[in-house]
Amino acid sequence: MAQAASAPEPAPQQAEPAPQPTEPSFDALRWRDEPWTAQLALDLLPETNGPKVEVLSGSVIVTPHAGIDHQSVERELPYLLHRAARRAGLWAYPEINVISGKDLFIPDVAVLRSSGGGRPAVDIGQAVLLGEIVSPGNRRKDVIDRPREYAAAGSTFTMTEPFAFAVDPADLLDEAAPEQRAEASEEQADAEG
Repeated sequence: MAQAASAPEPAPQQAEPAPQPTEPSFDALRWRDEPWTAQLALDLLPETNGPKVEVLSGSVIVTPHAGIDHQSVERELPYLLHRAARRAGLWAYPEINVISGKDLFIPDVAVLRSSGGGRPAVDIGQAVLLGEIVSPGNRRKDVIDRPREYAAAGSTFTMTEPFAFAVDPADLLDEAAPEQRAEASEEQADAEG
């Protein structure tokens, strides 16, 4: 009588852990399950000129660039603040990494007590002023319901401490001058009428 030979069953294979990137990469967002910190984000995620990557309460928040009006203000305001801040011995920057405890923020504009040059991030204690530009469509839209109307009103923002600075929000937008807008409205009315 012949006996049937049976081959031993293969041992169950253990799943290999997901490869972890050796260079900063957005792939880290897929394989990391623990809460995020500012330092982890700075260590594991790449520097980018693309979306803002912030950490709030252990979660990574990725935000695309805001609209054109927001970017126009973001171009002009830090430039004007920088000129005023330097006269007071301070430094102004657009969109820098600011660490507050385990959180990482990227304010639209920051004024610091010392130069941020050469550092990937600064502690919030170095900030004299942190500002967010509120515009329709960005995640801060609930702060002010009608930022365009406020800017169009042209009321000047003025401060004296920690340095003297004044700016009319309407001057920060890339829009036609009021008389050009009026002419365009008249032309449109003529074309419709």
